[in-house]
Amino acid sequence: MNLVTLNNGLKMPQLGFGVWQVGDDEATSAVAKAIETGYTSIDTAMIYQNEIGVGKAIKEASVPREELFITTKVWNSDQGYENTLRAFDESLERLGLDYVDLYLIHWPTPQFDEYVDTYKALEKLYHDGRVKAIGVCNFEIEHLERLLKECEVVPVLNQIECHPYLAQNEIKEFCAKHNIFVEAWSPLDQGGEVLQDEVIQKIAKTHSKTPAQIVLRWHLQNNTIVIPKSVTPSRIEENFQVFNFELTESEIEEINQLNRNRRKGPHPSDMNVR
Repeated sequence: MNLVTLNNGLKMPQLGFGVWQVGDDEATSAVAKAIETGYTSIDTAMIYQNEIGVGKAIKEASVPREELFITTKVWNSDQGYENTLRAFDESLERLGLDYVDLYLIHWPTPQFDEYVDTYKALEKLYHDGRVKAIGVCNFEIEHLERLLKECEVVPVLNQIECHPYLAQNEIKEFCAKHNIFVEAWSPLDQGGEVLQDEVIQKIAKTHSKTPAQIVLRWHLQNNTIVIPKSVTPSRIEENFQVFNFELTESEIEEINQLNRNRRKGPHPSDMNVR
């Protein structure tokens, strides 16, 4: 497993396991399989409604808690300083944990203008030692700039939709400049067109790998943290087998050229659902 060092010195696995759209019961078996396969970073969120299932898998795992890296997130309707502190306690209770490694703001929801106060609650949790690191999801450059100006703790990462058809080069450049990692959600374009792309297919054939493995390797070699999701045991294993080969510089550049700035999810500035 590749480990990256976040801007506060904490080490985080570069490849993690996501559980978006996975039911609570199914999350227990999927996370158990992921941990058995070798994943130690698990990414959940309050709105996924599977923190209880994830927590059960953590409790039953043969891997000690301190060797796991657990991420969860505060949802839009729980934003604001006091609401966030309460939501964090509720997430901990559902997970059955006394701390999480990483706590994130799920969306900036700029229409409600509460993300600065929300982030200040994350700073309190961090200073109190209840989380080991804090960060954000789906923040555009303007939202990050405001946090950097008005808050004290630089986010360790920004989790955003990112795949070969949505390369996010501008945000990646901004984050790199401020020592903020980019973490990719929907890294495989939700199993969509990207995996059928002739460039990806060609490179997969060259390396005797699957298209998904090629895309995950592209993320890793671009210094991106990545959290693929699957509930299929064979795919959970397949997505983990990405450390025994490397893409050439020309192959990475070929994939870089596929960018279409095409999203599957909503644009962060328009995502104001509560």
